[in-house]
Amino acid sequence: MEEKVLIVDDEFGIVNAIAFAFRKEGYLVETAGNGQEALEKLSAFCPHVIILDVMMPKMTGLEVCRQLSDKKDIGIILLTAKNDVVDKILGLELGADDYITKPFDVRELLARTRSIIRRLQKNAEEPVQKIEAGRLVIFPSQRRVLLSGDALEMTPKEFDLLYLLISHPERVYTRDELLNAIWGFDYVGGTRTVDIHIQRLRSKLGEQNAYMIQTIYGIGYKALGE
Repeated sequence: MEEKVLIVDDEFGIVNAIAFAFRKEGYLVETAGNGQEALEKLSAFCPHVIILDVMMPKMTGLEVCRQLSDKKDIGIILLTAKNDVVDKILGLELGADDYITKPFDVRELLARTRSIIRRLQKNAEEPVQKIEAGRLVIFPSQRRVLLSGDALEMTPKEFDLLYLLISHPERVYTRDELLNAIWGFDYVGGTRTVDIHIQRLRSKLGEQNAYMIQTIYGIGYKALGE
């Protein structure tokens, strides 16, 4: 099955350059000039990954992310300006998998896209099951988490991180191991990314359940076993 990428940007020079590089690598490519057009093409094209500029007319990339928050089988890479830290954080909170800063090397964009597609394919192969740990119940195939019977809203990376830790109780992961497992070897961000996501997970688990993810000082993290 050919891998499909939807490229969304109002700068046609950037769109054409990315599209050329991805087609050369064997991807099926569709393009859109704004967020509204991207959503209109989404259902017919069914991309594996959307490469999405943040600042666009009619509908911004962040608004597109918000509308795609329930589509866990589509990877999203945001294209951001160099200093748009707030947009980067908000995009990740809204479910984007990664971001890349303009100007960028298209080879890096290709590498990050491949990493996301590998993760999506791996998730699709997971058998239907559930994992119970304390008040937590995780349904991997549905990418759903219940805490004391109530659904927890999580970004894709938060889910992947929680699932990895809970499914391997008492195993200590270094920050580098978590970074490579969840974000991929191609990810150029630092291990601080792991710490930030652990903090968010603990916040969502609440004070009574945050203890389930333990810090191993100077090394990394583990989930408590029963």
